[in-house]
Amino acid sequence: MVALLFPGQGSQFLGMGRDLAERFPAARAAFEEADAALGVPLTRLMWEGPEEELTLTLNAQPAILAHSVAVARVLAERLGDAAYGAGHSLGEFSAYVVAGSLAYADALRTVRRRGELMFRAGQERPGTMAALLGLDDAAVERVCREASGPDGECVPANYNSPAQVVISGDLAAVERAMTLATAAGAKRAVRLNVSGAFHSPLMAVAEAGLEARLAEVELATPRFPIVSNVTAEPVAEPGEARRLLVRQLTSPVRWTASMQYLVGVGVTRFLELGPGSVLAGLLKRVSREVEVRSIGTADEAEAFLNS
Repeated sequence: MVALLFPGQGSQFLGMGRDLAERFPAARAAFEEADAALGVPLTRLMWEGPEEELTLTLNAQPAILAHSVAVARVLAERLGDAAYGAGHSLGEFSAYVVAGSLAYADALRTVRRRGELMFRAGQERPGTMAALLGLDDAAVERVCREASGPDGECVPANYNSPAQVVISGDLAAVERAMTLATAAGAKRAVRLNVSGAFHSPLMAVAEAGLEARLAEVELATPRFPIVSNVTAEPVAEPGEARRLLVRQLTSPVRWTASMQYLVGVGVTRFLELGPGSVLAGLLKRVSREVEVRSIGTADEAEAFLNS
């Protein structure tokens, strides 16, 4: 069985997708549709910068989605046998687009709004995130509990792979957690350059806005189930998808458990569609028995089509 994986925020880079647009008409059309849907020259920002604007949450999210959809359209004839999809945070929206559940234009406008809401939440209640390497999930959860206090809370935000968990929360609590993690044996504790405490209770103020936005768009039954970040279980019912996409804002990304689920049900081939190869690297730490391939450049797409 084949599963499609879609990257999340942080995978963007200057020049992303330009080679795809130059070589494949289907990709070029996808980027043109993105510009039209948003009413802004998103692709010019993706290809020419400035980089600091591309990395803004409201720009990075639709840029990554557009890149993933462009790759999927180029490979469309070869993706018909996909059994599952999964996306890391923002990437879950890309998964629903490729699965035919969410219209591309609606998704672009929704993730741009999501980015605006998340940025605003970070301004209203400033927070931060940090990556902890070398501790298991239980140790990270214990560190977060010990670090939380009257002046702030800290929670696990991304269970990315065994021994790699990102934490999120108020600045003081996250800094305490980093110190505690190092004392507990973490190999590294690295602050991330983010505009807010994503996937934590600090994002609660963004939920109502995203819920209202999702209520305005139609979701159909996906052609293949999408494994939810929130539950690490497949979702095929549109109402449940809508609810979980909102809960995703304040819930941890259960990526390790999602990959373990897919491996457990017999998926042996994974295709990462979009910029970078972060998800392929994480999957290799979950299972070395499966085949995983990242496809985000024109050369990678051409090699796959010719294989």
